Amino acid sequence: MNERFHLDMVWPATTQAADGMPRRPWSVAEIEAMVAAGIIDEDERFELIGGEVVPMSPKGARHEHVKGEINAHLQRIISNDLRALQETTLRLDEIAFLEPDFCVFPRAVTIEQLRGHNVLIAIEVADTSLRYDLGRKIGVYAAYGIPEVWVIDANTLVTHVHRRLGAQGYADIFQAGPAETLQAVRAPSITMCLEQLGLTSL
Repeated sequence: MNERFHLDMVWPATTQAADGMPRRPWSVAEIEAMVAAGIIDEDERFELIGGEVVPMSPKGARHEHVKGEINAHLQRIISNDLRALQETTLRLDEIAFLEPDFCVFPRAVTIEQLRGHNVLIAIEVADTSLRYDLGRKIGVYAAYGIPEVWVIDANTLVTHVHRRLGAQGYADIFQAGPAETLQAVRAPSITMCLEQLGLTSL
């Protein structure tokens, strides 16, 4: 048998604990150590929320096309003092990290320093993961202080905008159609009109 183990050979892809049964949380350091040791494949796609491993849905062709066009657009327009990284690991604390499709933050912040409070806007492109991205994941973004999140439905090209973070979460939540132009509040060089990117012809 191959000595290189994979996540699905050690843990099932998903589990459902019995009500009332305690579960051992994993730490970011433990997950990174398992990846380094080959216990978890480095290409395995999941997030860590509250110490729980959350598998991420496979991405379809439309999701990847929309994401690719958005990435090309962001790299063209972003100001020199900012960075827009695609699918970088956003470490939130000792037991949580997310994998946003795009993360915009000051260029002065290194990848090693990147945390929730450095992020100016997170952008998600969702197809099968839309319910998760608008539910539990939005709650995590709010809890860790990300001031603005755009969740783009890859199928309808409707953008779900979350702004004005407060004690109760995002106070300003609305939907924008593909013909509308959006501008990030804390990163004004980030503007986007999905129709102008030619995505509505897909």
